[in-house]
Amino acid sequence: MSEPESRRGRVHDAEGAREAILNAAESIFAEHGFDGARIDTIAAASGYNKSLIFHYFDDKLGLYSAVIRRVDKEIDDLQAELVVSLLKNETAFNIHELRTLLKMAIGIFFDYLVEHPRVVRILLWEMAEGWQTYVKIMSQKDRDDIAQIAPFFRKLQSEGLLRSHIDPSVQFIMAIFSCIHYPGMLPLLQMLLPGEDFSSGPALARAKEYVIEFVTRGMIVDPAEHA
Repeated sequence: MSEPESRRGRVHDAEGAREAILNAAESIFAEHGFDGARIDTIAAASGYNKSLIFHYFDDKLGLYSAVIRRVDKEIDDLQAELVVSLLKNETAFNIHELRTLLKMAIGIFFDYLVEHPRVVRILLWEMAEGWQTYVKIMSQKDRDDIAQIAPFFRKLQSEGLLRSHIDPSVQFIMAIFSCIHYPGMLPLLQMLLPGEDFSSGPALARAKEYVIEFVTRGMIVDPAEHA
């Protein structure tokens, strides 16, 4: 899957310099992982010197954290309305509405990962390395984000709307991260089945629908079962 042109533009000011450095860092971290990335390489790719990188981000871990936090903010912005809807419905449940909200959450994350293949690769590096770098930059906000919606999913579980007795927060995290598999496996799929279409708009739409249905049907009970 080829890397699309970044929509994160570069302008000639301090903010533009930061964005250019973050864009370059995201690309290098995606290609080499945290340990393999070099500040010299990132500086060359960004067009700015190392001293400016250290001025803005302190060190390589600080730069990596800024890359991850930018991703977090972009996803938070996309899902802000959805989170409000979840919290608003904490005490009034409708299984059809629940399915709709979960489908929206999965669909938003799937689309984001398809549009940001470098983020997919960074996440795959983290998985392969046991999240050892991510744990160094994890913040209280990461825990608070989960804690904010955890009561909602615990209530769903107590109402018998979730199939599994596994911690509902774990279920939600696994449901969202199921989105990473299709974009992460695209190069392999294209090698195994070279004559098939996996990356056109219609093919991606079919894949998204498959992931959404696979996860929601596995996670949420069928309305007939709950009747």
